[in-house]
Amino acid sequence: MKIKILSYNIHKGFTIGNTDFILNKMKQAIREVDADILFLQEVQGHHSDTSFQIPDWKTAAQFEYLADSLWPHFAYGKNAIYTEGHHGNAILSKFPIMDWMNVDISTNRFEQRGFLKAKIEIPEIEKELILMNTHLNLTQAGRNKQIRVIIDDLKKEADNAWVFLGDFNDWNKKIAKQVQEELKVKEAFDFLHGHYPATFPSFLPVLSLDRIFFNGVKAIKAEVLDFGHWRSLSDHLPLFFEIDI
Repeated sequence: MKIKILSYNIHKGFTIGNTDFILNKMKQAIREVDADILFLQEVQGHHSDTSFQIPDWKTAAQFEYLADSLWPHFAYGKNAIYTEGHHGNAILSKFPIMDWMNVDISTNRFEQRGFLKAKIEIPEIEKELILMNTHLNLTQAGRNKQIRVIIDDLKKEADNAWVFLGDFNDWNKKIAKQVQEELKVKEAFDFLHGHYPATFPSFLPVLSLDRIFFNGVKAIKAEVLDFGHWRSLSDHLPLFFEIDI
């Protein structure tokens, strides 16, 4: 059975430079991909400023607005909390979420980070798949501490099928190599194309910040969505990943 996955740092619904709030345009672009599972970073769970809302927005939670009727199952990990609201990572799924947890991996008071871990059930084939979504620190020292916690967690899942995606801020590729070596797993783009994906900034991607790791599934396709409207939406480009489970 093939499953389509999209990972996307939506920059809280803003264009690069925070010039325009375009969550409605992001929603349309995401729907066109028709992914089965969405991994979202920098998604707001709440914001008190109603000027950042959209006419057909029935909730202050961006992940619920994006999920709409296509992804009935979702989990949200609240990480960064401020006066106006909070944001973090979210997983949206067409398949039932059996269990989920959000783990705080913050290393300093300026960057509130976490990893969101969920287990979904795929009824058609009676199989389970573990999903992990994260957004790591800007500093190497912080990323080193955070990935240590994540690797130790994933070592416990060695016999299970899982995918681990997100914004790693891994511009120097040190984290990617560490994950691959310690967990004996593949990164999707490195495995299929021989290089890591350039995803930032979206209008002229030169930095490779986002990653896709997988275990116990077959990688079919990995693609950076770098065409058309994707270059003028968030500051990151999204990653598309197709697997056979």
